[in-house]
Amino acid sequence: MNTHRYLAPAKINLFLRVLRKREDGYHDILSVMQPVSLFDEIVLGMEGGKGIFVECDNKSIPCDHTNLAYRAAEAFFKTAGISKKLSIKIKKNIPVAAGLGGGSSNAAAVLRALNEITSANMPIEGLINMAAGLGSDVPFFIVGKSCIARGRGELLEPIELTKLWYILINPGFAVSTRWVYQNLNLTKNKGHISMNISKVSLKDPVGIRQWQGFLANDLEEVTIGKHSEIKEIKDTLSAVGATGALMSGSGPTVFGIFPDKDKAEEAFGLLKGTFEQKRYKVFLAQGL
Repeated sequence: MNTHRYLAPAKINLFLRVLRKREDGYHDILSVMQPVSLFDEIVLGMEGGKGIFVECDNKSIPCDHTNLAYRAAEAFFKTAGISKKLSIKIKKNIPVAAGLGGGSSNAAAVLRALNEITSANMPIEGLINMAAGLGSDVPFFIVGKSCIARGRGELLEPIELTKLWYILINPGFAVSTRWVYQNLNLTKNKGHISMNISKVSLKDPVGIRQWQGFLANDLEEVTIGKHSEIKEIKDTLSAVGATGALMSGSGPTVFGIFPDKDKAEEAFGLLKGTFEQKRYKVFLAQGL
């Protein structure tokens, strides 16, 4: 069996407005998402035969047909008319149910990998359509670059963002995206992004204020209402020099923004020991 190794990145939401509830039960959103250099590792092995077999080093992850990577492989084989025996081994580095899109990224990595391994050569539009049937964030990881996301997340406009540095802090508990949306008061914001952040620098006070004014997440208030730790993490990141701090997605992971690697590493050194004593997970990552 030939094996193939792939990296599946996490994402952060620099901006997230929830605009309205749709008739299909989902919500229309407006978000700016960026992939970051925190990766799960996916190893695929394919040979003659039938069946999809998933292994994961995180015991909380199901390895049956409910696993999103399994569902991605199943959808790909059905669409491509291919029958193979496939093993999927997942090494989890991205925290689970953390607002970082780990499961969605795993699914996208499987779709992209199988398209390459099998030489099916499906166009990216076909992969995005498949991805949209798996989950709202999966199409973003198919595109694989910073995007403005609309609709329920599947309508994507690639943009160029500064490759900033981030400290990501996960407090070690899971948050249900479904619960957050069920407890959300919809924003009165009309969904307009009023500035082009791709051209804004963190090297001067004006740019810093613009970034701080841009950061927004409608889901944050709901999650903080149940988990005050999130606000404490934000305050701590600001205290060590983060330009801004925000919860990603439905949480509970919080990221702090730093203008360069040196400042990020200095803050990371100050925070890592303290938060790990609390059994929090602390990561240093760069935007991709």
